Amino acid sequence: MGSRMDMINGSLGDKIIKYAIPLAVTGVLQQLFNAADLAVVGNFSGKEAMAAVGGNAPVIGLLVNLFVGISLGSNVIIAKSIGQGDNENISKAVHTSVLVALLGGLFLAVVGEFLAPEVVKMLDVPGEVYPLAVKYLRIYLAGMPVILLYNFEAAIFRSCGNTQMPLIALVVSGVLNVILNLFFVMVLGMDVDGVATATVLSNLVSAGILFAALMKTEMAIRINPRNLRVHREVLGQILKIGIPAGIQGMIFSFANIIIQSAVNSLGTTVMAASSAAYNLEIFAYYIMNSFGQACTTFVGQNYGAGKGDRCLKTLKLCLLQSLVSTMAVSGLILLFSHQLLGIFNPDPDVIATGRIRLEYIFFAYLFSFAQEGLSGYLRGFGVSFIPAACAVIGICGVRLTWIFTMFRQRPSFTTIMQVYPISLGITAAVILAVTLFVKPSRRFVRKL
Repeated sequence: MGSRMDMINGSLGDKIIKYAIPLAVTGVLQQLFNAADLAVVGNFSGKEAMAAVGGNAPVIGLLVNLFVGISLGSNVIIAKSIGQGDNENISKAVHTSVLVALLGGLFLAVVGEFLAPEVVKMLDVPGEVYPLAVKYLRIYLAGMPVILLYNFEAAIFRSCGNTQMPLIALVVSGVLNVILNLFFVMVLGMDVDGVATATVLSNLVSAGILFAALMKTEMAIRINPRNLRVHREVLGQILKIGIPAGIQGMIFSFANIIIQSAVNSLGTTVMAASSAAYNLEIFAYYIMNSFGQACTTFVGQNYGAGKGDRCLKTLKLCLLQSLVSTMAVSGLILLFSHQLLGIFNPDPDVIATGRIRLEYIFFAYLFSFAQEGLSGYLRGFGVSFIPAACAVIGICGVRLTWIFTMFRQRPSFTTIMQVYPISLGITAAVILAVTLFVKPSRRFVRKL
């Protein structure tokens, strides 16, 4: 089921592209399938149900981002072990990762059933939305074992260069999710419980597809259910890399909540425009992010193989390919921005305001591609705390400070947007300085 990509020998440029494209498509499809939940419930169950689904997004994002970050630790450890040819450690990391996903998901599911009402109260949702929000959150959290399992299984496949298999599983489960959404809501008359149940069942299918593939593969990442156990030493290595990345994702989610609150304070037109622009800019972001993840995996394997020159070459190629592809997509979106924004809302004011966001965000991506690539490069060597700390301080810290100072003095949409290139520019400069100082391709590879 899917072949391993040879990352430590031969050409790099074509392999990086082959790795990154399915990863970018996976991110885009996840975004589209998530939007399908809102679209179905919004059209057939009313605005209260739609608000209940959308209102839980920050909490779900915080939890999922934590474990997606931890799964990145699995990716790095397995990739490094592949480079070293250490099949025993690969097996230990794979089986530990799968069990961590299941146990972590089970913990969140049990705790969530008790804490869901209090969590929804903290979100300060309207009274008419509250019972629907609690119902949705409880069902969604009940599915956390399979949701997290898919993410960890996907990380395992990506560690050996296979980004196609997670994409195939996502396509199958995503289509099933849309069908089940329509069936539960339109045919059975369910509301938020219908879309939540559809999400859980579709994730069960995607996790099942990848689990079956991992059991059948002849590669060292093969799973034997009887060998599922937590290997403490490997777990420690995974958490050392994964926890900083997970915390970074959680803090990002928190910072985005604060920024969204500032956007919301400017009225309905700005809210609609910002939302429409976000749904366009995210396409370019997933492309950029996919090259950052590619850098992590390629560097991880070549680090394990002791090939520091290929690690550095990987960084240069990932940065170049990320810049070219991200700017190309950004340019196309800007070129057709009026038509694309008009799909979401034809109001001229919404389109004009959405265009402002796109211009600032895509300008910020000139710095963001470097931040993503350099962060991925460092994580490939197992250096996770430094890029996480730089991002938390340089991005989240600057953005929160900006909102509570500059935005209060000049409360406008332009003021909010200015913080994106400023925060990403500062972060990119800091990470570049740290990378030049640490010189990981010399320092860490030499130790092997």
